[in-house]
Order: sequence, then C-alpha cells, then structure tokens
Amino acid sequence: MDVYALVRPFFRFVSPERAHGLAVRALKTGLVPELSGPDDPVLATRVWGIAFPNPVGLAAGFDKHCEVADQVMRLGFGFVEAGTVTPRPQPGNPMPRLFRLDEDEAVINRFGFNSEGLAPFVYRLGKRRSAGATGIVGANVGKNKESEDTLEDYAAGVSATCRLADYVVCNVSSPNTPGLRALQARSEMEALLAHLIAVRNASIPDPAGRPPLLVKVAPDLDDAALADVAEVALRTGVDGIVMGNTTLSRPASLRSGHRSEAGGLSGKPLMALSTERLAALSRLVGGRLPLIGAGGIGSGADAYAKIRAGASLVQLYSALVFHGPGLVGRIKADLAARLKADGFAAVADAVGADVR
Repeated sequence: MDVYALVRPFFRFVSPERAHGLAVRALKTGLVPELSGPDDPVLATRVWGIAFPNPVGLAAGFDKHCEVADQVMRLGFGFVEAGTVTPRPQPGNPMPRLFRLDEDEAVINRFGFNSEGLAPFVYRLGKRRSAGATGIVGANVGKNKESEDTLEDYAAGVSATCRLADYVVCNVSSPNTPGLRALQARSEMEALLAHLIAVRNASIPDPAGRPPLLVKVAPDLDDAALADVAEVALRTGVDGIVMGNTTLSRPASLRSGHRSEAGGLSGKPLMALSTERLAALSRLVGGRLPLIGAGGIGSGADAYAKIRAGASLVQLYSALVFHGPGLVGRIKADLAARLKADGFAAVADAVGADVR
C-alpha cells in the first residue's frame, strides 16, 4: 500500500509496542482498507477437512487478545491465529520488550505472554461465531508465568477455545516464559499432548465437531529433539505441528544495534533456520500429519520454499512491520505464479516437493 509507505516513517518515532497498538486500533476503527479479493484458484487448499481460500496465514502474536481477527482477514489472509492467550490475565515482562532491527528486517521480543486472559478472548471468539463470521481463526494457548499446574493451564485454554476456534495450538516454544521450552522434551510433551487431546475429546464428544489440535515448537531444536517431537506427535495423535517460533540464536549477519537484546528473534534472518528445521521435521513425519511453516517469510518465494519443504500452510507476521499490509497480496500473487510455473495445479501438490 502506498499509504503505508507514507506513514511508516512516523512509526520510527514511536516505540514498537505503541506502533503495534496503533495498528490494532486502526484495524478496529476501519482505517485500514479492505485488500482482499478473489484468490487465484490454485491457492485453494484443504487441510484437516477445512477449506482454506489460500495457505497464507497471520501468525500468533499480532492479535494477542482476539480483537481484530476478521479485520485482519480482510487484508487477504487465508486464516488468522489469535493469541497467545493465558488462562488468567498477566502483564508479561517489563517494558521495553519489543525491538525493531531495521537494518536486518527483524524483530526481537520478550513479551512473556502478556494476556488479558481467557474470559475476554473467548467472549470475542463467541461473538464473531454468533455473528456468522466465516473466516478461519485459530486459538494459540499458553500457560501463566506463575502457574502451579502447567497441564491444567493448557487444559483450560483448550477446553475454553475448542468449541469456538477452527483449530487450537498448544504453544510450548516461546523463549520468554521461564521453563516453557522444557515442555518440548519427550516425556513432558507426551504427557501434555495426551492430556490435551483427552480434554478436547471430552469437551466435544462428536469427533466430527472437534477442531484440530496442534503443537508449536521452536526452530532451535536439534536433530534428536526434533525426532522426539515427531515421534510424540505421531504417537499421541496430535493433528499437526507448527514449525516454528522465534529463535534464541543470533546470526553473525545481524547489523542492528539491538541485536544483543534478550528475547526471541523473528523476521528475515530466521528464514533459513526455520525452513531447514521444517524440512527435517517433514522427513520425520513423512506426510502423516500436516505442518504449518512459520518464520522469516517476506515474499512469495519464501512462502513457496516453506511449502516445498513440507508445509501445508504458512504463516507470517514480522515482515508486515517492514513492508505493510499490501505484502499479503504480493505474496499470494507470486506464490500462485510459482506454483503454475512449476506445473502444480494446487498448493497440496507442491507440499514437500523438495523433501520427497
């Protein structure tokens, strides 16, 4: 959008977190025009029996409190993931906790699951459902920092959202909540996922009405840990995996003065690592469950690389900070062109083309 090119310099003079708040407010008040139109038919795809108009989604982290899911959808996304939401309200980590690395087209955050809690989140999910909203919205759930019962925190999130969200993601990979990533270990993850599947199934006895339950893991996992994730996911019957979250690593190529800030790094420098880990995970699961590829997408070429590495769907967020909402349409147009150029009739035909 040309408008974004005009206003972006203004955002350099406000803190990144305030800029994010202004963007959410602009969406709520209708100041951001609708950019979605009919998607190229080649982009349509079906995953978990859900018909996605296109495979390009908004990652969790932007719409933390499920305030603007449908407004964001009008930018052209095929789906939106709201959250991360925690059972009880919590402020997250002290400010400043969000940093733009302009020279690197990257972001570092250490929010620590700042959340209004489940009550308003679920209310908004229910309100849009009652209003007949048709866009695909997922719920990303986490635990409170001071929680005394991790399993029950996640169970509360799954139980509260599974009747209203189109899919639910268990986030065990944020680097900003102490001890959270330990849940990616084999025994801890198996116990957690088995419990959450039981909670979802008890909440919705009819299998046809159950939303897919996914787990979101970090791109920092080594080969052994990734093999454990794949084995646990397949054994427990979880419906999919999101690869991945932000990274604690710091590539030597980073130039910004903020590069040493604590927290998770996202954006362009994450693309290579997250895609390599996605491909490794794809080989391990062997097409037995869908994967969502996230991390570093800033172009149609990036989205296509994720799909060819094994992603049935892709997600982005950080690139919007640097390229604006018009980026979504550009990614979709380029992705459609690349699929056709390689002779693919649909997104599903290209999934895992580079790892088969």
